[in-house]
Amino acid sequence: MKNRNTILVVDDDNAHRTMLDTLMSGWGYEVTEADDGASAIEKVRDQSYDLVLMDVRMVKVSGLEALEQIKSFNPAIPVIIMTAYSSVDTAVGALKQGAHDYLTKPLDFDKLKITIARAMEHTRLKEENRLLRQSLGRHFDRRNIIGQSPAMVNLLETVAQVAPSEATVLITGESGTGKELIAGAIHFNSSRKDGPFVKINCAAITETLLESELFGHEKGAFTGADRRKEGRFYQAHKGSLFLDEVSEMSLTMQVKLLRVLQEREFTRVGGEKTIQVDVRVIAATNKDLPELIGKGEFREDLFYRLNVVDMEIPYLRQRREDIPLLAQHFLQSFAARNHKEIKGFTPQAMDHLIRYDWPGNVRELMNAVERAVVLSRSDYLSDKDFPIIAGSELIHTEAATDIPRINGDGTTPLEEVEKATILKTMEACGGNKSEAARRLGITRKTLHKKLKAYNDR
Repeated sequence: MKNRNTILVVDDDNAHRTMLDTLMSGWGYEVTEADDGASAIEKVRDQSYDLVLMDVRMVKVSGLEALEQIKSFNPAIPVIIMTAYSSVDTAVGALKQGAHDYLTKPLDFDKLKITIARAMEHTRLKEENRLLRQSLGRHFDRRNIIGQSPAMVNLLETVAQVAPSEATVLITGESGTGKELIAGAIHFNSSRKDGPFVKINCAAITETLLESELFGHEKGAFTGADRRKEGRFYQAHKGSLFLDEVSEMSLTMQVKLLRVLQEREFTRVGGEKTIQVDVRVIAATNKDLPELIGKGEFREDLFYRLNVVDMEIPYLRQRREDIPLLAQHFLQSFAARNHKEIKGFTPQAMDHLIRYDWPGNVRELMNAVERAVVLSRSDYLSDKDFPIIAGSELIHTEAATDIPRINGDGTTPLEEVEKATILKTMEACGGNKSEAARRLGITRKTLHKKLKAYNDR
């Protein structure tokens, strides 16, 4: 039975390799050496290792080439890349190919020790998650997440697996799908559940204030800073920090966030003291981050740091089976809050709710039910209590006929037909450009250009 964790050190610098062997053996690891990427590939095929520590630049087979083959043979083994060339391209390339992390030479031995320990712990937790998955299923705290559709069951199974780990999570999905609820479920089903769960909406705070909100500031750091303020990272120590709408961060703030994720430390605005924190970051966005990366609006290296585990929340229209459960839950909640005795929905009303596309997702459904409860005078909510749905159906049926006819022969130019269709669809979607683009079968960018052209005329 293996008692010590095994590490394969791959480096064509004999002196550096020997030094690492001595150092890590002193930390209690069992070390094996390889002087080239080709040799490393053979050793991984012949023997099981708990971790590979590998240089990038080697004569025969480079570290990135060896990484690709090692991960294809054994995707579970964590590989830490060493490089003396600390370019973003090299680092991102390694992360893209599955590296657990990267370190720059000359190595910081304290950081090396911590990085190895975290990689080992990550592997251990993954194995524990696999063994405890059924138990997690029985004891999982849903945190008010409602849904029995296959899409939600799959999502919650992923949450149950990921929650006990320390992995950074990126939650994606349209506005109103419940990203904050999923983030809460991750935190409250983790070992950090007794620690703080701190939330911040990056889109709701200006760039100048966001740095202070995240990292805090010292007294006198800027006009109005009459006392020291502790930031959200400090407040979330030993807990979790939820960064909602992380895509709205400026590139400058993205660099600062990346540093905290890498170093686990920060400095208050106007301060000099370095503060170390133990925080799990859960980020969320309704934007397409790879698309923003292509536009130069989001850092690729930050994306890979955040996207250790990605979770996409299904749209409400993708899980229509959950609409009756959600609607009934909201009805009971708002009826009790407003001291009204409403028993349920008429069959026609429920049919309307299920058939509607809900461009605003669960949030829109919740608001629609609350409005209906407040204004209803009946024991049951009817389809007439949901005018937004009736209005959207009227738009859908009349869109083709409600087109301006401006030619003398009664015909309509194609561009006017297109304009009328787009504007009607936008109205039907409540101004939601992403949903309107989806229904029209065009990209959001194309839709934006057309709407701008209409406004400029």
